[in-house]
Amino acid sequence: MNKKQSYFFQTDLIALFILFVCVSLLSIYNAQQLEQYEDENFVLKQIVWFSIGILLVAAIQYLDIEQIYKASVYVYIVGVFVLFILLISPDFIAEPVNGAKSWFTLPGLSLQPAEFAKITTILYLARVITIHKSKYEAANLQTDTLLLIKLIMVVILPVFLIMQQPDFGTSMVYLFILGMMIILSGISWKIISGLVVLGGALGGAALGLIIKFPVMAQQFLGIEEYQINRILTWFDPTQTSSDANWHFDRAHTALGSGQLFGKGLSGVQVYYSEAQTDFIFSIIGESFGFIGSALVIFLYFMLLYKLVTLGLSIYKYSSFGSYYCFGFLSLILIHVFQNIGMTLGIMPITGIPLLLISYGGSSVLSTMIGLGIVYRISVEQTIQNDYLFK
Repeated sequence: MNKKQSYFFQTDLIALFILFVCVSLLSIYNAQQLEQYEDENFVLKQIVWFSIGILLVAAIQYLDIEQIYKASVYVYIVGVFVLFILLISPDFIAEPVNGAKSWFTLPGLSLQPAEFAKITTILYLARVITIHKSKYEAANLQTDTLLLIKLIMVVILPVFLIMQQPDFGTSMVYLFILGMMIILSGISWKIISGLVVLGGALGGAALGLIIKFPVMAQQFLGIEEYQINRILTWFDPTQTSSDANWHFDRAHTALGSGQLFGKGLSGVQVYYSEAQTDFIFSIIGESFGFIGSALVIFLYFMLLYKLVTLGLSIYKYSSFGSYYCFGFLSLILIHVFQNIGMTLGIMPITGIPLLLISYGGSSVLSTMIGLGIVYRISVEQTIQNDYLFK
């Protein structure tokens, strides 16, 4: 292996990816023991998705950070355009599932554009911040307000289209990423404090409306009855129907039954729906116990730590690469917190997958694309460091 080839061998990211793949396949294998879908082999399908994802990661390595930076505006436009096309597509192309028109349903294939648009939106947010910072080196309240408006405008368009599907949970992911990027962009804390107060007031008012006047909340907030029931169950499981709190009960039973070391492979006994996707962490808890669950959380901690250190170290070479790393960190963080949180009962139930572990073509491919860009940034940082110490 020559010097140039060695730059593309990022041992830490490769090791983390291999560990995530192993956890994902073992967990999905155990989830299949529940035989919810008798004719489906989710393990094999997940291997296919990961294999395609690896090819995408390899393809991204042919681009440098500057090319990705220049392409970010175009991929953002494509991402938003595809979200719009999804809404106007006929049902035989985009069939509503559980009341939401979120997927292109082609023969033998379903793709969720909102998952890919997360990556394109993060890329464009990083570009907007980079351009703004280079233009206004001396920041003040006026320039910070201008940057805030730019960031909100970037995110509000895909969020609006996703809310039309409707997909409340995915919209919240975009808003969380926006909040993190606002904080990390260096906007004045006076502006951020005002946003926190305003956001807290609006959020509190929305929750109060849902709890006290659920019918009115459906009309004004545009959310479905089952979503309201999930939020009510989150606050007080005893006040809603058995259908609404069934997921909570089964998830808690599965986690508790795993005890310290779990039941091992093929030992899953507690049945619940969509175990291979939304509730994969319950499978991990039941199969591998508290120890296995803690190790999975530690694995995510290592990934987040890598993103933090990479984002900080690459900043002096590429602020765009740095902001992208932090945006991708925000995506991983909210998915992990929300998915595991809903399993533990500290967050309301949403259809947000546990990235890199849950089964799913769109989530796997979009995450692999995002990880491929991180990998390329890590390669660039290694090259720059090598030149620095020559």
